[in-house]
Amino acid sequence: MDLPSPVDSLGLVAGCLTTIAFLPQILKTYRSRSAEDVSYSMFILFSLGVALWGVYGWEIHANPVIISNLITFVLALSVLLMKVIFAKREG
Repeated sequence: MDLPSPVDSLGLVAGCLTTIAFLPQILKTYRSRSAEDVSYSMFILFSLGVALWGVYGWEIHANPVIISNLITFVLALSVLLMKVIFAKREG
């Protein structure tokens, strides 16, 4: 198995950082059991954009783009799901 190229390594690091950036929001939302300040429209648009980046990565065969955006998509959807669940409990 070949090692990733320097450009792919850069993409993997960038993807890891932007994906990990979601973890504090997920943990905060989960612990507080509230997503009141989370914007539906922002997360829906963001999730759509991330999904499209994943498709783009697939089309250009860029594994760092595919992997990081797939994980980020799942994390963004988890925030949206918590918003829906917690909003039902609150209201």
